[in-house]
Formats: sequence, structure tokens, C-alpha cells
Amino acid sequence: MAVTSQQIAELAGVSRGTVDRALHNRGRVNPDVAARILKIAEELGYRPNANGQALVRSRQGMRLGVILQSAETPTMQDVAAGVRQAAGPLENAGVTVDLREVQGRDTGRVLREMDALTQAGAAGLAIASNNTPDLIDRIDWLHDRDVPVVTLNTDAPDSRRICFVGMDNYRAGQTAAGLVKEMLPAGGVVFPIAGHVNNGAHNSRLRGFLDTLDAEGGSIRLLPFQPCFDREDYAHEITQHILRENPSLSCIYITSNGQQGACRAIEEERRRGRVRVVAYDLNEPNRRLLQNGALSFVLDQMAFEQGSRSLQILYQYLVSGRRPERELLYTGILIRTRYNIADELRTEGC
Repeated sequence: MAVTSQQIAELAGVSRGTVDRALHNRGRVNPDVAARILKIAEELGYRPNANGQALVRSRQGMRLGVILQSAETPTMQDVAAGVRQAAGPLENAGVTVDLREVQGRDTGRVLREMDALTQAGAAGLAIASNNTPDLIDRIDWLHDRDVPVVTLNTDAPDSRRICFVGMDNYRAGQTAAGLVKEMLPAGGVVFPIAGHVNNGAHNSRLRGFLDTLDAEGGSIRLLPFQPCFDREDYAHEITQHILRENPSLSCIYITSNGQQGACRAIEEERRRGRVRVVAYDLNEPNRRLLQNGALSFVLDQMAFEQGSRSLQILYQYLVSGRRPERELLYTGILIRTRYNIADELRTEGC
């Protein structure tokens, strides 16, 4: 009876993945652990499965493409870091990961990058998408030609992408509304700032927030939202104007990038402490704003995990042919304050 890698793993007291890395010299394994695994394999007369070896050889030369929009923002830089972390082990196994970073929200540029990657032989794509007709058509066109697409961070739900990896943005907006109601039990004036008008994630966060406050009633008065297009200078100017026009402003809710600009305007207008700010993403700028009290709450969508997980899912789908267990693979909605970030570590590789 053939010896399996699972049997070796049980005898060595490690995972089957560790056995695979040791036997095929992929990734990092403690030298003592690797030696123990190799010794057990030799004693048991382990021979690699021929079909498995053929599968490994078929992976050589595989190319995967990743396209990120709004790449200049701290959040998408964290997503890109997750992609690069997941790319390392894949590239060690002979898989090329081609990351394309697009400034701002630019559907035309995304379409051109999709064409360039597929023409270069990409077997699958992971895309921070838009739910626009052109992108939907292109994703469907690739699906019909056996080039799977995973969407991350922002979705294209009307397309035939195999899954979405990211935050449940509508529910995140509802969560933010609940936080604001807890902060302002006696009511107050709240100003929402959105991002790009064609960013489905930003819009869902706004809808969830507005719908929840509208449905629950109460004494919170909402000002009309304004877009800042992910720009700190726009958020700064908008916030300055709103503060001067609304001396009783109690809270600002930001669905996108722009927190630094808004917090700077509050500081300049000497309103720190009187105007609360609720924002998204535990990136480094927001970590500092939480620590110094400029931000009250941050809703963290685990951007690093979005990058790493989407690439791993795409690779496994191409290798095994199995779809993910769910179409919507939501990352967490983690409520961060200045009191629970001091020892926070990225869960790389988890």
C-alpha cells in the first residue's frame, strides 16, 4: 500500500502542507523539521504520486494577473501588500504573478490591463472591479473563454466572476450607523462624506448608513452627503466648509479615503473633541489618527487578507477546478478604537 503525505505528517507531528514543502523544497521549513520529515519518508519508502507530480509540472509557467484600482490610497497599498505576500510561495512553485496598479477609478485603464494580461497568457485574473456594463461584459467574455475572474475589495455582482473577496459593505454601513447612534444618544448633526460615485463599496456603505438611520428614526439630523473622490485635499476643503456652515456639527462619517483631510480641517477649526469621526480601514495613517484621538472609530475590512486570499482562491480554482464554497467571501467588519490597536498584527499567511 502506498505511503501518503498525510501519514508522514501524522508521524512527524506537522501539517500535510509542511510535509509537501519539505519534500518538494517549496517555501520555508525549519531545518530540523525538514530533516525529520525526509527521514520518515525515506524509512517508509515514500514515492511521490505520479499524477500529483504531473499536476506540479503543469503549474510551471502559469501566469496570474491582479489589477487594483485606487492604488495610491493607503487601503489599496495594504491590499497590494497582501497580493505580494501570497505571490511569494506561488512564484517559488513556478507561477508568475503580474500585479498592475491603476491610479484612481479608471474603467478604461482596467479594461486595457485586462487585455494586456490575457494577451500575455494570464490563466486567471483578480480584479478590484466596478459593476459597470463594460467591465461586466469583459468578465463574462473571459468566463466564456475559460479565464476565471475573482473580484476583490469592490465587486461586479452582475458579472460571471467566480466569487468576491471583501467586506459586506452595506452591513458595514449599518454597523457605522449603530456606532453613531451610540455616540450621540441625544441626537446631533451628522455629515457623510463618500468617495467615488462609481465605487460600489463606497456607495453600499453610504446606503447602509443612511437606510439604517432613516429606518430607526431618532433625533439625528443628516446633512446631504458629498463625494471627495478619495482625495485628502477635497475632503479637507469640504470639511472646512461644512464646519463653518454648521457650528453644531456632531459627527462626520467617511466611507472612503479622506480621513486625514477631514481630521486636519477639524483641528484647524479648533473643533477637536466636539466633532467625532467614523471612518474605514486600519492602515498606518488611520492607526495614527486613532492613537491621537482624531478618529473615534475605524471599521476595518482586513485589506491585507483581501489581497492574499483572492490570489490563493484564484490559483486553487485553476489547479483543482473547484469553485469556492461561497460566491461572497466576506472579510470581517472589525471595530477598532485607540484601545485595541496597540498590539494588532497582520495575520499574514493565516
